[in-house]
Amino acid sequence: MRDRITAVLRRVVDTFQSFTPGQKAMSVFAVLALTVGGYFFATWAAQPTYAPLFSNLAPADASSIVDKLTADGVPYQLTNGGQTIMVPQDQVYAERIKLSGAGLPAQSDTGYALLDKQGVTTSDFMQQVNYQRALEGELNKTIKSMAGVQNAAVHLAIPAKDVFADSQQKPTASVLVQTAPSAKLSSAQAQAIVHLVAASVPGLDSNGVTLVGADGHVLSTDDSAGTDGATDSRTQQTLAFEQRMTTSLQQMLDQVVGPGHSAVKVTADLDYDQTQTTTQQYISNPSTPPLAESHKTEVYTGSGAAGAGVLGPDNIQVPTGVNPSSGYSSSTDTRNNAVGMMTEVRKSAPGSVRKLSVAVMLDSATANAGNQGQIQQLVSSAVGLDTTRGDSIAVSALPFDKSVANQNAKALADANKAQQQAQLYSMLKTGGIVAAIVLLLVIAWWRSRRRNKGLRSLQAEIARANEERLELELAEARAALEADGGLDARLAIAPSGPDDDVVVAEREARQQEITALVEHQPEEVAMVLRGWLADRRS
Repeated sequence: MRDRITAVLRRVVDTFQSFTPGQKAMSVFAVLALTVGGYFFATWAAQPTYAPLFSNLAPADASSIVDKLTADGVPYQLTNGGQTIMVPQDQVYAERIKLSGAGLPAQSDTGYALLDKQGVTTSDFMQQVNYQRALEGELNKTIKSMAGVQNAAVHLAIPAKDVFADSQQKPTASVLVQTAPSAKLSSAQAQAIVHLVAASVPGLDSNGVTLVGADGHVLSTDDSAGTDGATDSRTQQTLAFEQRMTTSLQQMLDQVVGPGHSAVKVTADLDYDQTQTTTQQYISNPSTPPLAESHKTEVYTGSGAAGAGVLGPDNIQVPTGVNPSSGYSSSTDTRNNAVGMMTEVRKSAPGSVRKLSVAVMLDSATANAGNQGQIQQLVSSAVGLDTTRGDSIAVSALPFDKSVANQNAKALADANKAQQQAQLYSMLKTGGIVAAIVLLLVIAWWRSRRRNKGLRSLQAEIARANEERLELELAEARAALEADGGLDARLAIAPSGPDDDVVVAEREARQQEITALVEHQPEEVAMVLRGWLADRRS
């Protein structure tokens, strides 16, 4: 095992020594870059993942929790201006349980948790106070959970109930809201907070809730919340209606006179009053039989001289021409017919158009007097103009000031030109980088080919020199043997036998050694070869 490791290290060292100075520098730089990158990656991977332990903490609670975590040796991070504490994710639940046992955070002991501490001996007054504090705490938590709200404080004024009073005073509430530095409380959020507080307290009306910002500005008070909110909503709806009508008319005019040659302005007066009309009608059907019917007949018969008559002035009977002997009779019929009743209730939806005014301005350079009437008729039909309700339309041809448009067009052209130049520069830069990389690859390939060609020629030269040296040594050996008389003349002419085989094997072994030296140490072998050639020439 040790020999293998030594062989591997030796091979690495030999390979590194065979590099050129540039390759050695690049290899060292690559090893250093991999080492530094691996270190930073290992450091990043070793860092734990943090998760929120508590959020929206009071400064006192945050300080106590940080001291406790420091004493326990738990790493932490502070975010959201110190209101959120982050700890390693695998320690979140354990630390929450441990801190809850220590009574932290203390501000969490609000809301309905206050009612858990009431004892049997708690007075009715303390129960009412604790209930009010609990309700305020719960409202604080709810309001702080809204987007953009950083902190909130709710104060309730709930009057005591008196069973002997004829009229009961209604409760009121005041809310102080602190938003984040980059956030702003919208009117919709203000209305939501007001209605939320009003719906949480029995008997509290939204008119009795006062909402104040941390900067001291009153966001809503009494009935201003509903009024301001409704006004803002109506304004937005009116602007949206006008914008929709203007866009539609502008698109139509752009197709007629071309883009940039017309301007449209629509002003609408919308009716947001909601009315309800109730109409009752009584319907009788003659074919329906009556519900009740009565018949009354009265008959009088007498023989008096005067007979029946009518009393006149001064109680003097006026002759009626009735025969006293014939008597008096009358009859009365009463019928109660079935009468049906129809009740119709009509509610008008708010947002109907009360009055509409349209102004169209045409560019005199492109518009003429012949098509203004047609354009006015088209616009009137498009918006549904009704002169009976006071709608008006005006179409005029005026010269347009195109200096700003020309400047914008020039700026746009310059921007497009600059963008094209930037794209061209980027393409040239990318092409230059690619060309440089290709050139470097070509140079490296050419140098490698040249180096390989030089190595092959050097190996061939070394092989020839080795063969010549071996032949010289063989000749010297043969000459020495001939001088001793131990070599046959035929052997000198055509050598063969075991000695020649040994010489050939030694030559091949030496050639392999020389080839290995050429591959690993070409410069040193070249120097030795130059020395041999110099010796031969001398």
